[in-house]
Amino acid sequence: MFKYVSFLLILLTAIPFVTAQEVTEAVDGVYYRTIGQANLRECPEVDCPLIRPYAGQALFEVEAIVAGDELNDTTDWLEVNDFLSGQTGYMHSTLAEVFNPDAWMVAPIVPQVTETAREIYARGQELGNHYDRFSKVGDCQNVSSHFLSIFDDPQEYALGEFDSLQSTIDHFGESWARESASVDNGFNVASVLSPLWSDPNVCEPGENPLECEYRLNQPSIVIVSMETWWAQRPAEEYEDYMRQIVEFWIDKGVVPILATKADNLEGDYGLNRSVYRVAQAYDVPMWNFWLSIQTLPGNGLSDDDFHLTFARNFFDDPVRLQYSWPIRNLTALKAIDAVYQGLQVPQES
Repeated sequence: MFKYVSFLLILLTAIPFVTAQEVTEAVDGVYYRTIGQANLRECPEVDCPLIRPYAGQALFEVEAIVAGDELNDTTDWLEVNDFLSGQTGYMHSTLAEVFNPDAWMVAPIVPQVTETAREIYARGQELGNHYDRFSKVGDCQNVSSHFLSIFDDPQEYALGEFDSLQSTIDHFGESWARESASVDNGFNVASVLSPLWSDPNVCEPGENPLECEYRLNQPSIVIVSMETWWAQRPAEEYEDYMRQIVEFWIDKGVVPILATKADNLEGDYGLNRSVYRVAQAYDVPMWNFWLSIQTLPGNGLSDDDFHLTFARNFFDDPVRLQYSWPIRNLTALKAIDAVYQGLQVPQES
């Protein structure tokens, strides 16, 4: 225990606290945002087949500017690698404008595993954590009725071109539909740290929801996705609680995957900035769910600008992939797969 506490202190000393002023950092690539709804086509011509429409204010990276049909006195078309279809598509340049995003906005949707995460995982294996289990920490958008539980029932999903992910579904077979002691409709980053919010039916006296969930499941990976916060309290307070959550799981040898949220009810993306800063500070994976749904109709949100649009999880159906719940489940699965695969360090022969 003392050896690992020393490691954690060294880690936190080596990685400086990232302040709000530092979050707007240089990013690689050229990015645009659509002005209104815009069509992505298979070639730079107005009569080319449609790949799919992009919502207004959709953020995307431009690979190149190419010549095509002239519209509004310009032949410039934007070449785009579409995340959902995997196709290269083209959009006329007058339908979008250059946008300089914050670094968190264009962080990878599917995270990469760092050496720090591998060290956390290795220590967890020494502590007896289960390599074939993961846990969830979250609020209403993480309850098992909607989030990930479908992978426990082959009738509820179709992987389509993503069939290589089936091995990861099989590997974590006990975790998809499992009810987590650290997920509840009313939870936020503060309540999961308080024993007052623990379920007395499964938790011991004095345990907070995180402690209870670890004792019950002892996973190797945990997804932390917290959308809700008190409107009258600043994002800095949310960030402080998020740091405590991350430190708890690191101390237990569990690799946290932090998730950005879909909405911007706070108005300045303060919570997503906080999630990004915490992931950077502790060098742990971040699943950028926000980015994955920006091109969807309504940017993936219902009329209340909070709830996700719903469709069943058949990833071989392009129509269903225009709704955010299938994208949430698919990208979460891909994040778990990427982290699990990245944590497997080849054994020396």
